[in-house]
Amino acid sequence: MSRRFEGRVAIITGASTGLGPVMAAMLAAEGARLVLAARRRELVEAVAQAIGGDAIAVRADVTDEGDVAAMVGAAMDRWGQVDVMMNNAAVPGVDKFIWEQTVDNFLDTYKVDCMAAMLCTREVLNRSMLARRTGAIVNFSSSAGWDGMVRKSHYSAAKGALRILTKTVAREVGEYGIRCNCVVPGAIATDLMVNYMKRVAGEQGRSVEEVEAAIVAPLPLKTFSSPEDVARLALFLASDEARTITGQSINVDAGLVMA
Repeated sequence: MSRRFEGRVAIITGASTGLGPVMAAMLAAEGARLVLAARRRELVEAVAQAIGGDAIAVRADVTDEGDVAAMVGAAMDRWGQVDVMMNNAAVPGVDKFIWEQTVDNFLDTYKVDCMAAMLCTREVLNRSMLARRTGAIVNFSSSAGWDGMVRKSHYSAAKGALRILTKTVAREVGEYGIRCNCVVPGAIATDLMVNYMKRVAGEQGRSVEEVEAAIVAPLPLKTFSSPEDVARLALFLASDEARTITGQSINVDAGLVMA
């Protein structure tokens, strides 16, 4: 196996469930040393323990400036550098039609799904990447951020804004040898998706299988992406193999969006 991340340090937010642990294991297998962050300490500690001595767990709320500073500080104290920032933390918010939408639901979702990426990016730039003139930042949007999604104005707006943040950061940091890109998944086969389908099925009086069929119907490949599918793209964008790719939002969605 290639060791694209030998000697490099990566931070992953949202590292306790779903895509986060998958990326952590794949990065570790390729030589990375990891800081894994999430709000639920027990879960993220279990992920770090499964990897071993090259991973440390940090309890962090990525909307809190102090927690973000402590998270990056843990990487600097342990290894003295940050080479990769995976801004993976996200929340779905509460589904509401726009006429039902609340300020708290809208802003709470935006803080995690967009603002947190700004805070984490700012911190790793100031603490390591700008001075060393190297680094890769990977953000994680959603296909909802392209065309919007019914009852998800809060989530769609935040994920769309994240793609523009990606472009802006890429323009600002390019002269320092730092890249910033965005992975845009569609439906991913995770517990979050299963729970979503169960909830929709209950609301609409349909079976989970019917809801799943409706979700995959518009997809040319007729399948969900796996967390591994998404992680492979993220690792590529963080690696030197993508050294002249920056400012891009790249879909991994079984063909849902064709830019």
